[in-house]
Amino acid sequence: MAKILLLGSGELGKEFVIAAQRIGQTVIAVDSYENAPAMQVAHDFEVINMLDGDALDKIVAKHNPDFIVPEIEAIRTERFYDYEKQGITVVPSAKAANFTMNRKAIRDLASKELGLKTAEYRYATTAEELQKGVLEVGIPCVVKPLMSSSGKGQSTIKTEDDIEKAWEYAVAGSRGDVVEVIVEAFVKFNSEITLLTVTQNNNPTLFCAPIGHRQERGDYQESWQPARISDKDLYEAQDMAEKVTEALGGAGLFGVEFFIADDGVYFSELSPRPHDTGMVTLAGTQNFNEFELHLRAILSLPIFEITLEKAGASAVILASENSSNPTYTGIEKIAALPKTDFRIFGKPSSRPYRRMGVALTNDTLETPIEEVVEKAVKAASLVTVK
Repeated sequence: MAKILLLGSGELGKEFVIAAQRIGQTVIAVDSYENAPAMQVAHDFEVINMLDGDALDKIVAKHNPDFIVPEIEAIRTERFYDYEKQGITVVPSAKAANFTMNRKAIRDLASKELGLKTAEYRYATTAEELQKGVLEVGIPCVVKPLMSSSGKGQSTIKTEDDIEKAWEYAVAGSRGDVVEVIVEAFVKFNSEITLLTVTQNNNPTLFCAPIGHRQERGDYQESWQPARISDKDLYEAQDMAEKVTEALGGAGLFGVEFFIADDGVYFSELSPRPHDTGMVTLAGTQNFNEFELHLRAILSLPIFEITLEKAGASAVILASENSSNPTYTGIEKIAALPKTDFRIFGKPSSRPYRRMGVALTNDTLETPIEEVVEKAVKAASLVTVK
């Protein structure tokens, strides 16, 4: 049985801890505030600023874990290399965690080193540099902080008047101590997908069925599996995903995002951990959900195959106001629906647009996916966060 230090304790971490508990692993959940979702189900917890390298070192020394599993971006990831030298396994690897916590490193790896097709992009550390970058990539374009999560700080520039506002919003939404943004040319895509990719220590890389998703404010609102894409585009996405995950090394589940356009597949982003859009797998769409796959790959438990069992969808349950003691109405309504489930994450506070839960629906693989998504959206609308 392994001891796992989980760095970041949100809703994705909570589901990972539940998966780990089911097969007898020990988990210490770490975050910057008490009573974070994963802490509620872990064996132990710590509250620290994970950007404080000394504090991180002390927690690692105190618990001496077998595995360090990052769940968020705002971590002093350069310390991971030292932990690996100490014999601790960083998931998926120190290189993967360090590269993917910063959009600059992973984008340059994908585009410049591996030659994957991406949107044209520039970096900026000031509003003036952003102005120059926007003129070079063209309008419309998308601006994102180099370090952020759940779409925080992301905006679309539609006119030159939007540039200064986009800079201020990106800086405000940035996580960590990196004040830099990436500006990307707008890709005229037909759809965007997440390809959950599982790398294994002694077995081949496996792929889940593609997951489609819709975003608002840079954050996903609904996701569905399977997403409809051509075999040609799927093979191209799988090839790209295998190349970039192989370059990063290690074992675990990666959420690899792509744009599907008329002229092919564009690499967008990568997360070295379970992905928020992958919560659709909690609807029973696969033989293993994404959290179980991540855990089994980490522990070197062989995964023979990933099978698609049902069509499924997820839709987020959002808060509409600030509260230090959120309550929920409508739970009994969603519970009464057929082929429907839900998760309430247990976050101790709310704010407008904060993700507080998710509605989950499934049906047969023959059911039109639009119907499954519509059912999830209607289910989520029944729950109100007060």
